[in-house]
Amino acid sequence: MAEAPSQPPSKTTKSHILHTSTLRRPSFAYLHLTLISSSPTPTTTELDNLQLRSYLTAALRQFLGDTGAGIPVDILKVQRHECWIRVPRDDLGAVSGAITAFPGVSKGGDLALLRVKGAGDWLGPLVGRTGEERIWGP
Repeated sequence: MAEAPSQPPSKTTKSHILHTSTLRRPSFAYLHLTLISSSPTPTTTELDNLQLRSYLTAALRQFLGDTGAGIPVDILKVQRHECWIRVPRDDLGAVSGAITAFPGVSKGGDLALLRVKGAGDWLGPLVGRTGEERIWGP
């Protein structure tokens, strides 16, 4: 007669990992911009895609010449006087510097200029900041 094994067979608990990925260095960076205008009427302070592209190209060309004008900028959303853009991550410093240094555009005595409200590697935190100044501002 055969003897029964003294120990039961061990169960192997093996988990299956299908795929894991960690994004350490994203390819793009995002900027949240706002248009500041000296115009007393709010209708003239609204942005559109063409106007924003013109302001960005002028700022980049003035700051970095034709090299700056060649930086690819994707306009993600324009809403009244605010906008969100996407640039290559390596060009974030150059783009934010160009926008900050740009003196603005004067049209009919009114000055209009762009300001950086936020910048980062992820779009979610920038979009979530909308209305933050009402909480923490004066």
